[in-house]
Amino acid sequence: MSRNNVIVPEAREAMDKFKMEAAAEVGVNLKQGYNGDLTSRQAGSVGGQMVKKMIQSYENGLK
Repeated sequence: MSRNNVIVPEAREAMDKFKMEAAAEVGVNLKQGYNGDLTSRQAGSVGGQMVKKMIQSYENGLK
């Protein structure tokens, strides 16, 4: 069972765009589709950047 399913299917495109933006910010070259050639460090830096941006967005909403 996959855990990375998007709960709201309409959000898939926005999440893909968000992932690509985060990857560009940390210098990881992502392509559409399969990215199994990434190292764990690269994949982790993309995920970490996404979390960082989500936390910043939430904190800005609290102001």
